[in-house]
Amino acid sequence: LLLEGAMAWASSFDAFFKNFKRESKILSEETIILVKHYAEKNELQEALSVICNALADIENAPLNIAVTGETGTGKSTFINALRGVGQEEEGAAATGVTETTMERTPYLHSKFPQVTIWDLPGIGSTSFPPENYLTEMKFGEYDFFIIISATRFKENDAQLAKAIEKMKMNFYFARTKIDTDLYNEQRSKPRTFNKENVLRKIREDCSKQLKGVLSGEPRIFLISSFDMSDFDFPELETTLLIGLPAYKRHIFMLSLQSVTEATINLKRDSLKQKVFLEALKAGALATIPLGGLIRDELENLDETFNLYRSYFGLDDASLEKIAEDFNMSVNEFKVHLRFPHLFTEKKDVSLEDKLRKYIGHISSITGGPVATGFYYGKTYYLQNLFLDTAANDAIALLNKEELFEKKVGPYISKPPDYWE
Repeated sequence: LLLEGAMAWASSFDAFFKNFKRESKILSEETIILVKHYAEKNELQEALSVICNALADIENAPLNIAVTGETGTGKSTFINALRGVGQEEEGAAATGVTETTMERTPYLHSKFPQVTIWDLPGIGSTSFPPENYLTEMKFGEYDFFIIISATRFKENDAQLAKAIEKMKMNFYFARTKIDTDLYNEQRSKPRTFNKENVLRKIREDCSKQLKGVLSGEPRIFLISSFDMSDFDFPELETTLLIGLPAYKRHIFMLSLQSVTEATINLKRDSLKQKVFLEALKAGALATIPLGGLIRDELENLDETFNLYRSYFGLDDASLEKIAEDFNMSVNEFKVHLRFPHLFTEKKDVSLEDKLRKYIGHISSITGGPVATGFYYGKTYYLQNLFLDTAANDAIALLNKEELFEKKVGPYISKPPDYWE
């Protein structure tokens, strides 16, 4: 029986992580295989030890991003966009100024101090050859480089990328101010303007200088730092995630702004994996006594719930800014969201009953714990309920105007029955 239980544990663990795309996985395939191997041999303590070590790596992982480019390329604006900081906010990277320093400048993420974005002077503004430039800029400290241009990339940029490539480090080309280019092109050629043709021409112009120096054809991401949901910004984020070690993906995913449904879903997936691992670490393989109150669990999870709100841009400070745009109070604004009402009893339905229905809903979709023979305790499912509520609200907020007009899809007009 013990062996059968261990085999089921291993199968459940493996099946859980198969639900996630590569760019959202926070465990490497090697770690997943190792945990499964120990579990199949009924060496659960060894399996849990691997999980504990992996969680420690995920929780303590620093992320250092290097951004380099010449003055006027929109480098500072891009850095502020990655950090979730407005151009006029305190601590923002200065924009519209002439670059005079030859030193690298660190900028911490506004919500995640483990994430540091380094502003490096453009190689063209230094006297260093590419190899010396990387040494001077302490190349070994970065997880990846983003090389930025607002026109075509220059030979200096290509030589720098070649030097980075030799050192087996990841680099990416981002062409900024695409929104401005399209606007100017449309104004100057209103009759013949074609958006796709303009974008294709920009890509060709950018890659022309790079092809002769780099092996293969480099991918160039066309972006606007003022509209991170448009052009190639979402593809850039996904590419960066795939290029990172698995244990560093979690912190980078959380640091991304929730400006697309894909990004929100990546955050939800990342957090669900971490909750699953923490449940295993806590030894939460136990039946759920659904009878009785769950206030103790709620008190313990209050801080966690507020963290989830912050991750998805639903914290009070973020909601106040959005409410101001619509000339509404925060309380008026919250009426249109689900998370503020999660703990209120409506139609004589308690949170405990909502949780019971939620577990049934998840089980009906995934096969759930009943199919695997395992239950994870109320705390595990409460956290998942929090995550789904926050993520669904964040997705609804992407269509704020429709949300207030009650014209969005079935999520707003007719939520799943476990909310009732």
